[in-house]
Amino acid sequence: MNPTSTEAPVAIVAGGGAMPLRVAAACRATGRPYVAVLLEGFARPEEWRGVPQITIRLGAAGAGIDWMKRQGAHQIVLVGDIRRPSILSLRPDAGAAKHLARIGMKAFSGDDTLLSAVRQMLREEGFDPVGPTRFLAEAQSPAGLLTQAGPNAMALADIARGVAVVRALGALDVGQGAVVQQGLVLGVEAIEGTDALLSRVGTLRREGPGGVLVKLVKPGQDREVDMPALGPRTVENAVAAGLAGIAFEAEGALLLDRAQMVAHADSAGLFLLAIRPDDHVGAATAGAAT
Repeated sequence: MNPTSTEAPVAIVAGGGAMPLRVAAACRATGRPYVAVLLEGFARPEEWRGVPQITIRLGAAGAGIDWMKRQGAHQIVLVGDIRRPSILSLRPDAGAAKHLARIGMKAFSGDDTLLSAVRQMLREEGFDPVGPTRFLAEAQSPAGLLTQAGPNAMALADIARGVAVVRALGALDVGQGAVVQQGLVLGVEAIEGTDALLSRVGTLRREGPGGVLVKLVKPGQDREVDMPALGPRTVENAVAAGLAGIAFEAEGALLLDRAQMVAHADSAGLFLLAIRPDDHVGAATAGAAT
């Protein structure tokens, strides 16, 4: 079989959450065969019944690669939530140890650097690593307002402040999000993830108009393979944290179940705004002065 043929199965390397299952559903809808590499402690095997699958721990990359080759997979989709472990806790198998030796100090760097090294390793093994956007193009949004509520002048100023902060974080390969209220940075996203960030800032909010969560693609980040994801739970947590809205990069975020997100936001009076970050650069001072 020609490994580049559409008859070759897609290998879905699945972490937690619903996004891997959405990719699987898209494959079924188009008749594309697929197999699943389930990451232990993140993906749930019971949700993949009937699908050719293997469950591996994060340190068993060698076993996963060998299995995908035996399945005839060529394209690999890395998708889903994982918590990055410490290097010492990986307990790499022989194949993973070989690749870790090649990756070297990049394994101790930021997520973008590590992901870039992992993608290069997969290419060297003969695979074609692709992103969920190949299968879930409808999960992205062009610039514009998705909800009935929209940002006022203060919220726009907070968005501009958030854009500046998140871009600075992203340049250091730290995180993709920040929460800003009335010009004050209540919290920034690092390894803990968006849900934990929203939980934390809920205890820090000031009186008056609520803040804004800003989520952007990092500068230089591979938009196809590693893109911020937002879903109904993000909206629920933003409402619980007392935020006024969520601003995310247009065509730079995956929206999990957009209809449910919008319904939750509308019922709470929260805005969802897809932005072009450059449109908000330098707008913080002007917005605050109005």
